[in-house]
Amino acid sequence: MSDRQINPHISIDCVLFGYDGENLKVLLVQQVNSQERQPKGRMKLPGSLIYDDEDLDEAVRRVLYELTGLKNINMMQFQAFGSINRTSNPKDTSWLERFHSLNASIERIVTVAYIAWVKIDHHLKQLTSQYHACWLPIEDVGELAFDHNQIISAAILRLQKNVESTPSILYDLLPRKFTMYQIRHLHERIFDREFDPRNFHKKMLQMEYIIPLNDYEKDVSHRAARYYKFDRKIYNRSIHKVF
Repeated sequence: MSDRQINPHISIDCVLFGYDGENLKVLLVQQVNSQERQPKGRMKLPGSLIYDDEDLDEAVRRVLYELTGLKNINMMQFQAFGSINRTSNPKDTSWLERFHSLNASIERIVTVAYIAWVKIDHHLKQLTSQYHACWLPIEDVGELAFDHNQIISAAILRLQKNVESTPSILYDLLPRKFTMYQIRHLHERIFDREFDPRNFHKKMLQMEYIIPLNDYEKDVSHRAARYYKFDRKIYNRSIHKVF
């Protein structure tokens, strides 16, 4: 048993967005029993109280690995949440006290939220079987523990702002080669609105960093769509031109 001391007033929470080619998803875990590590309780964001001897970035790396097995994810701190109502649900606080074997009752906790976005590849899909974690489409997220629904809503707004200022973020979510439908569909999921296909595709084709490939969808019931790729070198040059 570790003799490290838990800080009962500060926590971190991780909002990890992923795209599987169809849905924008968020990574959630289930509250587990502290002894058997079996599911017990509501779904939540990957997060935990921090230790007194670790800084926030260290805590994020530790928690994400302990709860999901993920490493080398570039999480970015984006907002703190400190409402006095964060710990108003006794079920959440009692679970937290049991999970960390705390001798004192939980009172007020300020959490620092981190955000990241990734492609959901084969490796990331295995989280469901190895950990009590799952990728859930944004529109299917129900009531979560603590104020995690509010945190996700704030993270979506941050993602929207980041995409508007730095469009290359989109291509961190998309497959290496993608169709125009996929990039439009991803836009629609992030911004929660529809885009006119013709106008959207015309605008995308004006972007010199979106390169058409001599490759098309195979074994599809509809007209095979062309694949494209994102050229980061051209993108970086185009950004420098602006400034």
